[in-house]
Amino acid sequence: MRVTATTGAGRALARRAAGLGLAAILGAAVAVTGARAQAFQTLAPHAILIDADTGAVLFEKGADEPFSPASMAKLMTVEVLFDEMRKGKLGPDTEFTISENAWRRGGAGGGGSSMFAQLNSKVKLPDLLRGIVVQSGNDASIAAAEGVAGTEDNFAQIMNRHAKEIGLERSTFRNATGYSAPDQKVTARDMSKLAIHLIETYPEQYKLFAEREFTWNKIRQQNRNPLLALDIGADGLKTGYLEESGYGLTGSAVQNGQRLVLVVSGLKTARDRAAESRKLIEWGFRAFEARQVFNAGETVAEAETYGGEKGRVPLVTKKPVRLMLPRGNSDRLVARATYQGPLTAPVEEGREVGRLKVTRGEQVVLDMPLYTGEAVPAGTMTQRALDAALEVGTGWFRQALSRITSKS
Repeated sequence: MRVTATTGAGRALARRAAGLGLAAILGAAVAVTGARAQAFQTLAPHAILIDADTGAVLFEKGADEPFSPASMAKLMTVEVLFDEMRKGKLGPDTEFTISENAWRRGGAGGGGSSMFAQLNSKVKLPDLLRGIVVQSGNDASIAAAEGVAGTEDNFAQIMNRHAKEIGLERSTFRNATGYSAPDQKVTARDMSKLAIHLIETYPEQYKLFAEREFTWNKIRQQNRNPLLALDIGADGLKTGYLEESGYGLTGSAVQNGQRLVLVVSGLKTARDRAAESRKLIEWGFRAFEARQVFNAGETVAEAETYGGEKGRVPLVTKKPVRLMLPRGNSDRLVARATYQGPLTAPVEEGREVGRLKVTRGEQVVLDMPLYTGEAVPAGTMTQRALDAALEVGTGWFRQALSRITSKS
């Protein structure tokens, strides 16, 4: 069984299927009758539900429309702190001073959620993180920004740099708290990417998001995430509310080894936020079945090489390729493996060179990076000369084709 994929230039190549191949799933429609998966409805104007392991989008609504993140912006604040810990720049004994700015703007008098840290007091990093994650403390967030970068404006620049590195394409951060700012905007899709990044990159630190309560300065506060109190496997992440954006939540839950990540925003009440989030999570676990197509490290596609000992190199994924198929859906799926090629030798093993995407109509249901499965050393002079001649001829043909097309 063979399925086609393309290079960045549109050149076709053959892809070997193994086990339960994509063609077996994609070549025929699912014949079960029932309601279509995307017929699910939610009150949230912005929503997305994703299978964290595969990146498969199970549901989306206004997922790329910008909105104010409110306190969900603290997820990026925490990401910067986690990254500083990973680099050894922050540790459990690192102390942060609650400045007058943090105390006045983020304390009880600021009108928002607070850790209630005392003016000029020093808070160690583990407690500060709980003040941000569990209590959603604006004072703790400002103190963290000032401690890392001197000012909150400087810290926001770090947040945006990290956002770009993570791949948040439509999000801009202006402060560490989520306080209203004219151009501080995110999208549901970007927030889901940030959530998955936190879960996968910082598994030990991520456990903080599941803590149900935290006491500081003799004030005990419950975690604001309503999903944690429900028996649905929830273990994170963060709520948010501003009058301009409504009630929102970035959440995650695990059942039977499967993790779902959801983002909702724009709901009118906290009760709606809790109800719609629960409904999305429960529907996601109930309405889809997983079908594994490839094991991790198994060849998914082949890429052409230039000037190497071999003319092709296998492309693999680091995770199992698993499709989430909606029960009772008859939509056809389309798979495509793409890369920019040919790859110039020497080609090192494990280099990210392409993407495997599966779509249902206009919806991307799977998007995974493809890596080179082995190294390809540079070839002999004869091999390189043959490849060079072939590439020159191919390039000439493309140029000629371009001229003909432009005249037609």
